[in-house]
Amino acid sequence: MVQRVLIAGGYGAVGGTVARYLRRLAPDLDIILAGRSPESGAALAREIGAKTLRLDVADPAAALVDLGPVDLIVAALQDRSDALIHAALAQGAAHIGITKVVEETGPAVFAALHAPPRRPIVLAGHWAAGVPILVARQAIGDFARVESAAMAALYDERDAVGPMSAADAEAFSGRALLRRAGQWAWVDGGEHSRALRLADGLEATVQPLAALDVPSLAAITGAPDIRFDFGMGESIGTRAGGRASHEALIEIAGALRSGQPARRRVLVSDPKGVDHMTALGALVVAERVLGLDGLPLPAGGLALPETLVTPEAAIARFEQFGVRITTETDAS
Repeated sequence: MVQRVLIAGGYGAVGGTVARYLRRLAPDLDIILAGRSPESGAALAREIGAKTLRLDVADPAAALVDLGPVDLIVAALQDRSDALIHAALAQGAAHIGITKVVEETGPAVFAALHAPPRRPIVLAGHWAAGVPILVARQAIGDFARVESAAMAALYDERDAVGPMSAADAEAFSGRALLRRAGQWAWVDGGEHSRALRLADGLEATVQPLAALDVPSLAAITGAPDIRFDFGMGESIGTRAGGRASHEALIEIAGALRSGQPARRRVLVSDPKGVDHMTALGALVVAERVLGLDGLPLPAGGLALPETLVTPEAAIARFEQFGVRITTETDAS
């Protein structure tokens, strides 16, 4: 049976890349590119054999009723009212949302608990839709104990992002979530900045955010000290004289299973920029939700990228589409 995927914001920078890659993975998939100006998606629809749909995220009910059942709704745009989540719950469809920060997840969680989803409702508002958190999950695999885990993203202003990514960045306030000595703390991000060495010769000042990566890192590592930081600076791609790339850095300190203390740094770099990395995060989640990986369809309920997708499968897909992952471990 042919599955149907509706991508809200499907002809934007992120949504369009998700659509193209889904078509490569699933030639028979019924893909619908939805938004307020479907004519803007006509060329992409012709290119990949998709349909377009006029959809106002503020009131999607009428358009979705006329469309009929869908298997998955990908929200590659801001949906402040959770209208597409409620539409997915009502239809029994899966949903992937990639824009929510910590403060915005509560209503969706309560809605899903009161009306248990028949297919996964995936909170993928992590940085780059979960790419770094999935890499981090693999990176901690041979640690017996994690004492601290930090993640940081560096944005190069030469990296031309679409309106969705720009609006997503604006959703982050100066209020940041940290875990310190096992206690959660909401702090002023500007008062807790730090210097970050991304790679040789690439340094920046970054400050913490309330990204979903923070509670996710705490859950997968159990570390008492957790933070996620963001800053702006020159990327590896720009420094090499090419297009701006996007980098995320994962830093883990603890003890390996051998008992040996260790520090690990994992650099995740996408030569095509942050929108491309975000699209890859959404892609691997969609692939799993739809069973395109050949595995049985996942059960319904709330999910996160790292609870749904195995890091090995995700990393293989990221690297297939050009992401570079390098790891350094200092054990002493």
